[in-house]
Amino acid sequence: MTTDVQPSVAEQSEAEALFRFQTGAPETVRKALGMSAARIGGGVVLSMRNDITHFWSKALGFGVSAPVTAELIGEVCGFYRAAQTPQAVFQIAPAFLPEEWQETCEREGIVPDSSWVKLVCPTDEAVARADALDITPDRIRVAPVEAEQAAEWGTVMMRAFGMPVEQYAEMSAASATRPGWHPFAAWLDGELVGTGTLFVRGDTAQLFVRGDTAQLFAGAVLPHARERGGQTALLAARARVAQKLGCRLLIAETGTETPGTHNSSLHNMLRLGFQVAYERRNWRWRLTPDAR
Repeated sequence: MTTDVQPSVAEQSEAEALFRFQTGAPETVRKALGMSAARIGGGVVLSMRNDITHFWSKALGFGVSAPVTAELIGEVCGFYRAAQTPQAVFQIAPAFLPEEWQETCEREGIVPDSSWVKLVCPTDEAVARADALDITPDRIRVAPVEAEQAAEWGTVMMRAFGMPVEQYAEMSAASATRPGWHPFAAWLDGELVGTGTLFVRGDTAQLFVRGDTAQLFAGAVLPHARERGGQTALLAARARVAQKLGCRLLIAETGTETPGTHNSSLHNMLRLGFQVAYERRNWRWRLTPDAR
């Protein structure tokens, strides 16, 4: 089955999930990490001034309700300058990049970076494939996360992605008990070793008005527990929840495969019926252009 998804739907799904994930962090965490956020030009602008990973400051979701213009990009860069954000990434679907994008980048000091792929899959197809594959992970159990497990779950998420634990884990844990989020964990012989969550925008009454999509988020497994089927089982579990909620479409992102590399997350999703909708370049802005 093929799936046509408008870039506007895919981009806003990711943008809203990331916005809710970061702005839902406890105030002590937001203060320690220097977090701020804004909605500008139909997109979301997220800043984490004290982020040593340089991952969480992002501007995305643009081009849907208003065109991407030099003035819009200038306004976003102005937000980052005012927040003293060391660097940030613009993530804009190629369909929404304007003809004068290169000139805008030169004016604002924005340079090309790595690329991601946007993936989509009909929920029913993902569930059907998971059932047909009869996924039985090796010694791994996947189940929803209970409130008392949220702190450990947030810690494992950050460790699995190779990120610091202090503050970052609290940000992750906060999402586990917030409306719209459906967190899952993978356990290997009783040890929590993997994470994955699902974000559904709006409550059930609003679901179909908002496009009945479900956003996959933060799927990862600790190194010593990989290659046991845990990540695929996490995908399948979230797809089944999305189906029960009436979500028609699953949306996800992951890094592109460069020559000589292998992205297991990408192949696990393709195995369950996900298709690459498009490749999206990351564009990096720096407060000090020569800083690396």
